[in-house]
Amino acid sequence: MKNRLNVLAQRPAPIRLGYFIFALLLLWLPFAAPIYLLVGDTNLESILTIVLLYVEFIFLLRLWGKNVYQQPQILWHYGLQFTQPNGIELLCGLAMGLINIVILFAIQGVLGWLIWQQPTILLLKIILEGFFVGLGVGFAEELLFRGWLLNELERDYNSSFALWINAVTFAALHFIRPLEAIIQTFPQFPALVLLGLTQVWGKRWRKGRLGLPIGLHGGLVWGYYIINVGGLIQYTGQVPNWVTGVNNNPLQGVMGVVFMSVLALWMQRQSLKASS
Repeated sequence: MKNRLNVLAQRPAPIRLGYFIFALLLLWLPFAAPIYLLVGDTNLESILTIVLLYVEFIFLLRLWGKNVYQQPQILWHYGLQFTQPNGIELLCGLAMGLINIVILFAIQGVLGWLIWQQPTILLLKIILEGFFVGLGVGFAEELLFRGWLLNELERDYNSSFALWINAVTFAALHFIRPLEAIIQTFPQFPALVLLGLTQVWGKRWRKGRLGLPIGLHGGLVWGYYIINVGGLIQYTGQVPNWVTGVNNNPLQGVMGVVFMSVLALWMQRQSLKASS
């Protein structure tokens, strides 16, 4: 068995990814099936199955690193390092993401495209909720995409090809939903690709650590959560929603794409400086 796992490390990346996903599903389904059958609340069912899937994902990553690559500290290798520099970069990323979201909406306010409103519920509650939601999303998605997936791609391909495959895959997997929902939300695809590129460049800038990507991702989610859930803005309708964002989602509009383009170019520049 151990020899077979050693051989697996030499197989092409798509085969390794397929084996990992298959093993994860085999591990997850026996526990997820009873939840789907016994839990009546759809939201609770979704939360429980996703949390279970991610816990098993981390468990399998450790087995994968130890038995396939002979790297017992594979999470550290992915950039999930509990060090002071990584912690500082996490906080800087959170601040950067939050500030950029505020700037994006502030510009639209100055242009008269939206007006600011009093929060519909207690703002402190929304800020705390948004912080934990953003940090959770940032941690989960960055360990998955900029940790495990990027590492698997970089083992086989050059840095540029791995960068683009990672970013496009990241964007595409956000559209695992019914066809009607895919069509409705497809305008955010370019911005998601740009976010994926930004995160890879951010990791490379910080010498392979995940603190900055997790923080930046979390800060973006945090800022949008505060503004959206808190009901802090109302669009004036002076410009079409494809400019400000379809369904009030800035990533589905021209402003969101421009905003992500500027952020991506800046991060690419930092990455190039660090590697030169």
